Amino acid sequence: MQIIPAIDLIEGKCVRLTEGDYAQKKIYNEDPLEVAKAFEGIGLMRLHLVDLDGAKAGEVVNWKVLEKIANKTNLSIDFGGGIKTEATLKTVLDTGATFATIGSLAVKSRPTFEEWIARFGAEIFMLGADVFEEKIAIGGWLEKTNIDVYDFMQSYIDKGVQQMFCTDIKMDGKLQGPSIDLYKKIIQKFPTLKLIASGGVSSMKDLLELRTIGCSGAIVGKAIYENKITLEELAAF
Repeated sequence: MQIIPAIDLIEGKCVRLTEGDYAQKKIYNEDPLEVAKAFEGIGLMRLHLVDLDGAKAGEVVNWKVLEKIANKTNLSIDFGGGIKTEATLKTVLDTGATFATIGSLAVKSRPTFEEWIARFGAEIFMLGADVFEEKIAIGGWLEKTNIDVYDFMQSYIDKGVQQMFCTDIKMDGKLQGPSIDLYKKIIQKFPTLKLIASGGVSSMKDLLELRTIGCSGAIVGKAIYENKITLEELAAF
């Protein structure tokens, strides 16, 4: 199981929200590159970079941070938040992202996303399924839908998407543990999917449990910034 540390960006700074609430924002570091280098320094190979300003604005805002981290580290970056047009998608990839993270667009503009999959290949996308009580939520979690998470995942597995991360909004940023039961159900239904757990990871015990149930990756954010999980522990893991 791959550990994928998260850096969430607002105004170019490394922050974390609680339950996706922009009012519940905490700044952890003014320099995301410094944070990314620390992750690379302990041997981690991936980075989950989220442009929260972009998610809200509907277009990428924090280009410069992506560019800087891509140029000054060897991390494999998945970048999301505000990728709504093909021009933006190309720029994100040209700026150095390995994967483009797609969330709301896959719900609201399905034909567009399906066209991108056909043109660019499913392997460059990391699809985010943000979930509230097994229903998809979009727009930086500000909007709930009636779309069943399993139907949503199945429809894109059929299109060739191989990796998805799933965030249970109720658990995110609370350090109360991940949604193990939800992930078990998803893995049971879709055994070939590379499922990446996201949200709620609070300890090494959580990571061990996620690995045991068969997650292919785990996104870890607040637990690192709040020192619930140390970089030394992640290096050993």
